[in-house]
Amino acid sequence: MNEFLTYTLLKSGHFTITVTSILMIVTFIFGTLIFLKIIKKTIYKTQKIDFAKKYSIYTLLRYFILVFAFIFGLQFLGFNLSVLVAGSAALLVGVGLGLQNLFSDFVSGIVLLIDSSVKVNDIIEVNGLVCIVKEINLRTTTVLTRDDKYIILPNTDLTHNQIINWTHNNLSSRFEVNVGVDYNSDVTLVMDILQQAVDEQLGVQKDPKPFIRLTNFGDSSLDFSIIFWCENVFRVESLKSEMRIKIFQLFKESNITIPFPQSVIHFNEKEIFNNNSK
Repeated sequence: MNEFLTYTLLKSGHFTITVTSILMIVTFIFGTLIFLKIIKKTIYKTQKIDFAKKYSIYTLLRYFILVFAFIFGLQFLGFNLSVLVAGSAALLVGVGLGLQNLFSDFVSGIVLLIDSSVKVNDIIEVNGLVCIVKEINLRTTTVLTRDDKYIILPNTDLTHNQIINWTHNNLSSRFEVNVGVDYNSDVTLVMDILQQAVDEQLGVQKDPKPFIRLTNFGDSSLDFSIIFWCENVFRVESLKSEMRIKIFQLFKESNITIPFPQSVIHFNEKEIFNNNSK
């Protein structure tokens, strides 16, 4: 048995791999994976912090543990790390210069996980796209758009560019639905109908209370805005569509028209007649 455990599988200079070293590294890998599972269970079990922060804490700890496990694993196999680092220092400088953007993404990933400016399940708007954050890794962040498409973003896109975080401090956000009516319409009746439509709409928060504004005297219409708050930020466009349908139905019942853009052209009949007679 002793001969089997000390049997040399590979030898190169001072570097030797034996059956014992293989068994040790396998045991070490399983031990590391079990340790990570215990840490994950412990972090996700607590009720004092929200899911996004739990995810950030566990992800940082996981990367930290894996790096140290990799270093200790090399030592188990007999690597001399000091010689390895010294010999590869010049190479690492050259690689570092060539991979500046990659390293920038890694640093951005650590920043995102630590400062929680963008967290998992946040609704963000970046590059004109509204999306929900599904996963934050060291180099990239995975987001899901309203079209149910997954997009992989470099972390520098989230730290170097201006983004809108719809749910940074609050789960709910403020939205508007705009509509124009004919100038002959009863303004009070219009505002009552709009208030009714938003009050009956499912998904609209009652507090803060939605309200109506006459926003502008347009070229062809009196323009109104419905101001409301909603928690389902990611699917709010569907809610807006339902509200517009309800408004259209209520306007039809009350004989209130939504005008289309119109242009009035004035012309001189005498001048046209004279030009035609020439």
